[in-house]
Amino acid sequence: MTVALVSDVGGTNTRVALARDGVVDAATTRRFRNADHSGLSEIYTVFLSAHDVTCDGACIALAGPVMDGVGELTNLGWRYDRDALSDCTGAGTVALLNDLQAQGHAVPVLSRDSLVPLIPGPDGEDHNAKLVIGCGTGFNAVPVFRTDTGRYVPPCESGHTTFPVLSADDWSLAQHVAPHHGFPGVEDVLSGRGIERVYDWASGGARKTSAEVMAAIADGSDSAAVKTATAFSRALGRVAGDLALTHLPFGGVYLVGGMASAMRPYLSRYGFTEAFRGKGRFSGFMEQFAVWGVEDDYAALTGCARHVDSLMDRPQ
Repeated sequence: MTVALVSDVGGTNTRVALARDGVVDAATTRRFRNADHSGLSEIYTVFLSAHDVTCDGACIALAGPVMDGVGELTNLGWRYDRDALSDCTGAGTVALLNDLQAQGHAVPVLSRDSLVPLIPGPDGEDHNAKLVIGCGTGFNAVPVFRTDTGRYVPPCESGHTTFPVLSADDWSLAQHVAPHHGFPGVEDVLSGRGIERVYDWASGGARKTSAEVMAAIADGSDSAAVKTATAFSRALGRVAGDLALTHLPFGGVYLVGGMASAMRPYLSRYGFTEAFRGKGRFSGFMEQFAVWGVEDDYAALTGCARHVDSLMDRPQ
């Protein structure tokens, strides 16, 4: 039996668990507040001190870009690399993934009970590409390709592409969010901070936290909140549809992340489906893509476990 340390590293919290033969041992899962620690090595040392195990492998998923075995948390500034992970855990096989890559490695083994249908479509075949879209603190999307030589989930930074503009309202919203990072990025609209900016735009300058915006959307009496829900849902549908045409995920599109979950009950009401499929002469073609919401709190850990287990079966 192989044992691996797996971890899901966010800007605020880090979750750590042990996996045995590619399966997460949920009973070992522990959450750490990043603010209480100096870095990831300290967190993993504390975690491993409570477990009498020898790690054969280690795989961590970080909320930020990963390149050549080095990752940096976008909203915290921590940097970490494979050598540090190996030194800390003693593992011979180590890997760093972007957090959404980890979700992509988990998608093929998600239970049907953890999937909420958002847009109906065919199930697709096992070999068909899949697409995972994360909408939470930030925004990103990754394709999942199954090939004869293995499963590949390439890193992406889709949230930092330009927000698509089709209408006068889109242009107005794009101009409103552009000053934050020097141009109107997708993440400036489709994220937790993004929905606050959309409400600020929709209300003419009123400020609410994302939680307050969601409460106002649920209440339904605030016209600015309704305008916010409409702009957000249509933007998410349009961006998701563009990404679907880019990657052709006949195996399905999977929405993950806190904002995606919070907005899930309102998406169809406020135009998500129409925006996703509204691609002119390709609108009928879009009916081949099913869209699912994912409800699995351990998906990133599962993805790490499956990925590092596959690496231990072949040379790195």
